[in-house]
Amino acid sequence: MYAPERDACDSCGAFKSCLRRFFSMYAIYVDESGNPDIKDYTSKHYIVAGVSTPLKSWKAKDKAIRDSLTKNRLDGIELHTAWMARIFPEQQRIPNFIALNDEDRRKSVLIERKKDIAKASIISDRAIRSLRNNYKKTKDYIHLTHAERVNILQEIADIVASWGDVKLFAEAQQKASLDPDKPDKYRSIALEQVTTRFNTYLENACPFEAMGILVHDQNQANSLQLTGQFREWHKLGTKFARLSRIAETPLFVDSSLTTMVQVADLISYAVRRFFDVNETNLFDRIYSKFDRKPNGVLVGLRHYTGKVNCKCRVCVDHNR
Repeated sequence: MYAPERDACDSCGAFKSCLRRFFSMYAIYVDESGNPDIKDYTSKHYIVAGVSTPLKSWKAKDKAIRDSLTKNRLDGIELHTAWMARIFPEQQRIPNFIALNDEDRRKSVLIERKKDIAKASIISDRAIRSLRNNYKKTKDYIHLTHAERVNILQEIADIVASWGDVKLFAEAQQKASLDPDKPDKYRSIALEQVTTRFNTYLENACPFEAMGILVHDQNQANSLQLTGQFREWHKLGTKFARLSRIAETPLFVDSSLTTMVQVADLISYAVRRFFDVNETNLFDRIYSKFDRKPNGVLVGLRHYTGKVNCKCRVCVDHNR
């Protein structure tokens, strides 16, 4: 006999099951700072960092970051920490720059930059290209003083620290301890470390049905390699564990369109600056969010130094 009330109940049960699974989905947004190539002397460490959040609270977090940027005169602008944290020498040459309004600040900086490009043209085409590239990366921030930009980064870090359901993960590799001929190997190792720790967090600290996906900043040069590596991990497991709670291969996205990847950029920058130059301004604000065991042992952040014994705060908390 046809029983419509039974069908309705089954349908409702299936819907509730789907809803539970959705609310048990987690995303980890991943970005890197520095370069594993030890011939690149711009940094002493290579960092891969991830920000994990339940998808059910993603919208509120996205709004919090966007509201902060809008309030701080960066509406619709990408949060790119390394470029924002730089000192712009041309601002320092402008008399009473802090007293100008935003439009006059922009005009004044652009005039100074044109002067710099003219001077660079006397030196070489390479000098011109370098300047233009730097200016392109920072053009959205030239109406803000260095102090204002630093305050924005601090505010974003404080917002991240206030999120109770967020966990941070990162791998910090001391480049002096790496094989100079195998930069791709260490990029893969760093992602493996972050992915494994995220998977373990889902297994140990999240609901039974919790599953995770990885959202990575778009990297044309390495996306195919990392996707292939992920397929191997799904088949054979990583060196440390099977990926029982990770779905799919990484989703590569344009960071300019994805706020949480921009947050991962801030985290990776803060970690690199801490290990490179002991800069704690941002790092101290987010350090408590890195995953730990119930006994307090740090597991969400590792400082790899090879055979070199390290007694930094992170290595001590990691029980190295």
